[in-house]
Amino acid sequence: MLESLDIRIAARIAAERDSRGWSVGELAVRSGVSRAMISKIERGDAKPTASLLGKLSAAFHVPLSLLLARVEGDVSRLSRAESQSEWQDPDTRYRRRALSPTSDRLLQLTHVTLPPSARVAFPAAAYAFIHQQIWVMDGNLKFREGDEVHELSAGDCLALGPPVDCVFENVSRRTCRYLVAVVAR
Repeated sequence: MLESLDIRIAARIAAERDSRGWSVGELAVRSGVSRAMISKIERGDAKPTASLLGKLSAAFHVPLSLLLARVEGDVSRLSRAESQSEWQDPDTRYRRRALSPTSDRLLQLTHVTLPPSARVAFPAAAYAFIHQQIWVMDGNLKFREGDEVHELSAGDCLALGPPVDCVFENVSRRTCRYLVAVVAR
């Protein structure tokens, strides 16, 4: 059985799909995720990966940070550290902690921890309706933005360009921590 947060993520994905009047098949076509996988996630039989959630959020035209904030459902102007939700990718152990209050729909701040040797890819569609900046807090991050590769170290901040497929990669032996700031376009 999945953990409570995973169950809430599954319910949120189903709610987002239902609110648009989409069948599982329609979401599969729009996201590039198989119908079988979407069904497994919505039933709670599988944990979605970060890349898969990126594809689903892109299909919904909702930033991943906002999709995960909607999982919490509590609208507040204050986000206390002890109540900030954290989600972990079951494959890479990549962790995302939502920092922004859920009432703020324009700006979403997310703290990410990327373990050594971890690699997380997101499709260009995930960036089509947002502007994003990445600020490395600790460690080193190799960020692939289409064909362009950015080697980022602690203190470096990168504003993403036009939407392309992107990969976050930690090629070091140390954990990398970075902040992602997302603004709706």
